[in-house]
Amino acid sequence: MHTLTTRDGLELAYYVDDFTPPWLAPETLLLLHPAMGNSQRWFRWMPRLAERYRVVRLDLRGHGASRIPGPQDDFSLQHLVGDVVELLDLLQCPAAHVVGNSAGGYVAQQLALRHPGRVKTLALFGATPGLKHSHAPTWIPRIQEIGLKRFLADTIDERFDASADPAMVQWFIEQAGSNDPAFIARFVLHMCTHDFMDELGGIACPTLIVAAGRESIGHADAYGEMHKRIAGSELVYYDTAGHNICDGYPERGAADVLDFLARRG
Repeated sequence: MHTLTTRDGLELAYYVDDFTPPWLAPETLLLLHPAMGNSQRWFRWMPRLAERYRVVRLDLRGHGASRIPGPQDDFSLQHLVGDVVELLDLLQCPAAHVVGNSAGGYVAQQLALRHPGRVKTLALFGATPGLKHSHAPTWIPRIQEIGLKRFLADTIDERFDASADPAMVQWFIEQAGSNDPAFIARFVLHMCTHDFMDELGGIACPTLIVAAGRESIGHADAYGEMHKRIAGSELVYYDTAGHNICDGYPERGAADVLDFLARRG
């Protein structure tokens, strides 16, 4: 684990894994996790990706080993985008391939829109352009009533289908449920203010969109519209109602990213 101190004084954790031959200069692949996640959630992706790329995993502010912004501190999607830019600067990486899962995909989309020169390719997993038209605001009073772990357990069918390993699902509940509930409420409600579908035409880099075809959290019908608006994008559906496709289908997800990069990177 390494740390980055941001422009506003927050300490963030990040990880660098590179198992490419030492005589090569590999390209950088940046992974951005979802809300309530952290860099560990990519563990089954890493063996394949790090053989071919320098893989960088960031714990978004408020998640994992990164510091939680105080109630008095400003927080926004653009803070998260700025954190990524600072990390790329620290790593002396002019541009990276970026993979974003759910809320990490919101950050990735905004990075491609606001800083297009920093994104070589974009791969979005379960990531619509914000949560404004979702039912996510209803999560917060329920979490306040019964707690984060119980909420996740009660709504697990929205996240995983019957093919998921029960032990992995329990690990997910314990890990995601260990987040700070007050900050998660702040994070989710902020993301629910965003709908930047109309901006997506500004994304110019090669883009892969991967969606759960029957999910309810991110609204499966939004992905087709994203595909129309991002010129030259590719759209792949996984036949599942589980939103957490990066956790539920890690081998397939990593393979799809590597295939996309081999063709479009």
